[in-house]
Amino acid sequence: MEPTIELQGLVKTYPGGPHGPVRAVRGIDLSIARGETVALLGPNGAGKSTTIDMMLGLSRPDSGTVSVFGRSPREAVDAGAVGAMLQTGELIRDLSVRELIALVGSLYQRSMPLDEVIGLAGLSNVADRRTQKLSGGQAQRARFAIALVPDPELLVLDEPTVAMDAQGRRDFWLAMREYAARGRTVLFATHYLEEADANADRAVLMASGEIVADGPTTEIKARVGTRTIRVTLPLATAEELEALPGVGSTERHGEAVTLRCADSDAALRALLERYPAARDIEVVGAGLEEAFLELTADIADGSSSETRMGATR
Repeated sequence: MEPTIELQGLVKTYPGGPHGPVRAVRGIDLSIARGETVALLGPNGAGKSTTIDMMLGLSRPDSGTVSVFGRSPREAVDAGAVGAMLQTGELIRDLSVRELIALVGSLYQRSMPLDEVIGLAGLSNVADRRTQKLSGGQAQRARFAIALVPDPELLVLDEPTVAMDAQGRRDFWLAMREYAARGRTVLFATHYLEEADANADRAVLMASGEIVADGPTTEIKARVGTRTIRVTLPLATAEELEALPGVGSTERHGEAVTLRCADSDAALRALLERYPAARDIEVVGAGLEEAFLELTADIADGSSSETRMGATR
């Protein structure tokens, strides 16, 4: 498929503080196809926001190239092909939400109909409210609406659901999936890993300025060897359970026991042999959070880029 975004050898270093220059992005290569919804994940300081800034032309790489629809980021943004919702920036005060969206729309040669933007962003109930009177979640939806105004082919979202409550987050992702279903490309960075798992076709995991995993979330989770056994088991101590083959650690809440296992097959066989009264048994694979923690921990352990990429691709 034709790529929407193409990054090659991207490097960005900032002048340092007490410990010298900060290498925010360290030679990453990334291609995102048209119509993909991609989650950009990583701990604080991983380089996600710096990468997004370079994709949008807000920052220039020290080396490497960025191509958006075969053009420079600035050309793609100026053409209205890219909409962005960033963490920084204030909404213009003393305008209603409707007036603000109309003002932004007037800056483009072509824009989505005003009422369609308001409806898609979930702002119908506050369209006539002044921007300074919006709650944190409503202000986030207003930023989303601004990103939608040019009806962009590429939508870039940096922590889009910060300050939204649970219902607001659900509504936001319903709207996002509706928009993506039009064949649009979506790239979003988030700390809410369940959002990435539920809404992304693909996840790109960054740590210390490098890509350490790239693929469907199911594939990334499968690369983590640990599995969890949940069981109702009243008469067994933690020490006895941790002595079972394949078990790494245990956790008990009343009669409910959780076993984290390097070899769940061996642990399950031993559990049933030793504790035939065990019931309500569930075996589940690693979640995205566990995969995230294990893969990014490799950075702290000092493993090489080649070792990590070989293990995660």
